[in-house]
Amino acid sequence: MARRKPLVRAPMASSSSSSSSSTRNKMPTFLREAWGQSSGLLKLGCFILLLSLIAFVLPPAGVRFFNTNFDPDRLDVKESVKIYDYEIVREFHHDPEAFIQGIVYAGDDTLYESTGLFGKSTIREVDLRSGQVRQLHHMEKNFFGEGLTLFNERLLQVVWLATKGFIYNRTSLALLGTFVHSMKDGWGLTNDGKSIIGSDGSSSLYFLRPTNFSELYHVTVKDNGREVEHLNELEYVNGEVWANVYQTECIARISPEDGRVVGWILLHGLRNKLISENRQLDVLNGIAWDQKEDRLFFTGKLWPRLYELKLKPLPRQSESQLAAVRESCIFHHRGH
Repeated sequence: MARRKPLVRAPMASSSSSSSSSTRNKMPTFLREAWGQSSGLLKLGCFILLLSLIAFVLPPAGVRFFNTNFDPDRLDVKESVKIYDYEIVREFHHDPEAFIQGIVYAGDDTLYESTGLFGKSTIREVDLRSGQVRQLHHMEKNFFGEGLTLFNERLLQVVWLATKGFIYNRTSLALLGTFVHSMKDGWGLTNDGKSIIGSDGSSSLYFLRPTNFSELYHVTVKDNGREVEHLNELEYVNGEVWANVYQTECIARISPEDGRVVGWILLHGLRNKLISENRQLDVLNGIAWDQKEDRLFFTGKLWPRLYELKLKPLPRQSESQLAAVRESCIFHHRGH
């Protein structure tokens, strides 16, 4: 009777040899055969070549794939900044005595407006098509009305040279209460449905809690690393904050995430069209967006017209053209 061979267990392979074997088994058959027949010297040469390739591809010691010291302010973003021209869709009559500081479109051809000047400041409900004032609330003479927004069926308004704001009933314009905000001053006001967004004439946009108007955070608005000051009337449009730059005919389109200017709207010429009707008219100041119909409305202080405009990006945009727009729109004169 033949004796059975004793069972001999093969030594357990190390993890490295197991990995190498697994790798070779995934090679095509002709490569496995060539590798098995190659000399030790050839294999050593291949190994050295592989190490050289790895050293060439990997970054030097101490260099990370993700730079944690990245400074977005040093990024040249001129390629992503677009310039927009306009065409007039229609004109509407508007009260030439209204020193407009903020406008809001509320649907059904209804505008709400905040007007300024000490002793003349108001909150008003206006019929878009006729320009007629339906309701009017006179503010106390020591307040200069400023930015306005509609949030949860309440009208919120800030005032110039103060950190006080007012809350009104949308239907009756009755004063419901006051609030104190954390901005340095009150200029512009809008909202994104979650936060109240305000400006104070600086280069900052402030995001405020709608419950107590304390600051959630703020962003500094910059274009190509340069701060854009004198942010005034605001409107939230399709995920962007649009801001009048005071005493210019420019509107900055701003990313609310980081304050970066993503576009410039040039409304040059609108004011000049109206000088013959009212030589006392002041600067461009007033943006409203009809979200349902995607209509945009613009006006200014003491303007006898309110315009519905269609915006169009310039088809060709040179670097020198963008530089000229920046010089025109990034203004450095204080005042109000």
